[in-house]
Amino acid sequence: MYASMNNAISAYQRIGVETGVESADPHKLILMLFEGAQEALARAKMHMQNNEIAEKGQMISKAIMIIDHGLKASLDMNAGGDLAIKLRALYDYMIHRLLFANIQNNLEIVNEVNRLLSELYSAWKEIGEPNRTQTAIKAVAI
Repeated sequence: MYASMNNAISAYQRIGVETGVESADPHKLILMLFEGAQEALARAKMHMQNNEIAEKGQMISKAIMIIDHGLKASLDMNAGGDLAIKLRALYDYMIHRLLFANIQNNLEIVNEVNRLLSELYSAWKEIGEPNRTQTAIKAVAI
């Protein structure tokens, strides 16, 4: 009974994510990547605390994939200039730290990377706010 309920919940969550991705603008997609990486790290921490090694490894691997193939891959190195170069280096640092955290089962490193992701998430979220404000102003002016 529990397995079928978990399958239903997982299917519902997948549909919600897929719908969110389909309707999201590029700014929102990056926010979703940050959220996904942070969620994976939160689950990794839970698995670390419960000594669930395989599950911890899966969640850290998921966070690494999101950072590497999502956030880092989305950088426009031509248009982004120095900022893109620094972000790429920061993403590489996070990936290396997570690999070390996984091997050493180090909760403090997971927390460190999560804080970095949280700071970037907040900054990225703020960047999008003026755009929404300008869009609202234009809509009212029309």
